[in-house]
Amino acid sequence: MEKNLSLEEIQSFKGKFPKQLWYLFFSEMWERFCFYGMRGMLTYFMVHHLMMSETVANLQYGATQAFVYAFTFVGGLFADKLLGFRKSLFWGGLLMITGSCILAVDPKEFFFIGISFTIIGTGFFKPNISTMVGSLYKSDDNRRDAGFSLFYSGINIGALLGGYACIYLGKNYSWNLAFGLAAIVMAISLITFVFTQNSLGPIGLTPTKKDKNGNEIEIKKTNQYLVYLGSLLVIPIIMTLVSKTEYTDYFMYLIGPATLIYLFYEMSKCNKEEKKKLFAALIFIVFSIIFWAFFEQSGGSLSLFAANNLNDKLLGVTADPNGVNNASNSLFVIIFAPILGIIWIAMSKKKIEPNTLIKFGLGFIFLAIAFYVFYATRFFADKNGVTSLDMFTLAYFIITFGELCLSPIGLSIMTKLSTKNLQGVMMGMWFLASAYGQYAAGILGAGMASTGEHATKSEKLITYTDGYYHLAIYALIAGIIIISLSPFIKKLMGNVK
Repeated sequence: MEKNLSLEEIQSFKGKFPKQLWYLFFSEMWERFCFYGMRGMLTYFMVHHLMMSETVANLQYGATQAFVYAFTFVGGLFADKLLGFRKSLFWGGLLMITGSCILAVDPKEFFFIGISFTIIGTGFFKPNISTMVGSLYKSDDNRRDAGFSLFYSGINIGALLGGYACIYLGKNYSWNLAFGLAAIVMAISLITFVFTQNSLGPIGLTPTKKDKNGNEIEIKKTNQYLVYLGSLLVIPIIMTLVSKTEYTDYFMYLIGPATLIYLFYEMSKCNKEEKKKLFAALIFIVFSIIFWAFFEQSGGSLSLFAANNLNDKLLGVTADPNGVNNASNSLFVIIFAPILGIIWIAMSKKKIEPNTLIKFGLGFIFLAIAFYVFYATRFFADKNGVTSLDMFTLAYFIITFGELCLSPIGLSIMTKLSTKNLQGVMMGMWFLASAYGQYAAGILGAGMASTGEHATKSEKLITYTDGYYHLAIYALIAGIIIISLSPFIKKLMGNVK
């Protein structure tokens, strides 16, 4: 019965959430377990087992994460033009499973080849499942933000479980087992999607193109096979780029301008109103780069700060500081994302919901407060430079509200402002902005590690918290700017709220 569902039937659902959202929720949850589990291990593993310096590890982390998110643009492009969202997602899942299995065999010997498979796999998987969530809603459905907030909580359940479990297994038992667990849960994600995809009706199917007579024809399968083959052939290149961070610089200098040129070319085919909306989307994208550059210290400098400068007591209970660093934000998102989504709906009914621009600005304000608390941990340190895990966790509690004001709303606004034929590309652009944020995060983290490998814990405490103080100031300035620009951006957005 579900095989014959039309898009109209799917989008005319009753209640707060469409049932298809729950299927995508669980697929994304397990995929994020895999991704965040590996993300949480990277910097620690590179410093303690690949014997990289903290500066190099921060740069390496930024490069790896930058490539992960940069390839979401490529994945979105191929999904729009050749594969469709479903095939892209399935292929990406297979590559992620392969990468995790390679790392499980020997993470030291096969580190970069395993990471390269994961990078390309995430590029095909991540933007397309988010785009399918947007397709569950009509363009004027005010339940969309709440749906993305719920979907975002699914992301964070996976991040919570993977972020704590993988680093715990690696540090206390076996890194092979930790990476193997990532492969297992990614397989669960893919199986979940395969067995529930029929409920999506026409959403995510392979796109068609028009012939000279205006008739729709199917994309040649040969072109699709070439995409699969090309994504495998590019892996040695990715290995080289990721393993040598100086090459990452050249890549990031090229990919951003190239994607903008392509987007402007596609925008030239749009009407005036569509162009305005796409320009508004670009403004959101630029500010998101700044947000992620600060927020993603969690996988870089904050990971090393947790390992070096935090005690192991959370509310009087023993806890792994790195596990808390990886998982606390996700736990808070799980608790508060559904609540905030319901609040948005209630405020919308009363016509008092803050618009997307104000939510974005609030995201930066919360980010600024959180980094001030990270800075303030220095006042709770003992004479050895070891400080409070409780204060550190409080900062993550605050940063969660900044994330919830920006990230799920950002996913939603990309689907609202995009034209139908550019949804995958614009979602890819959103994640490409994350790539630049990750890249900048690595550079910022490397700067904070400038005290050197032989610095005392007290010296590292001062250097890192000084850096967090400056990030707090810059985040506050960014929030003020975007709120000030809101009347101009609102005009560009037209009828989009």
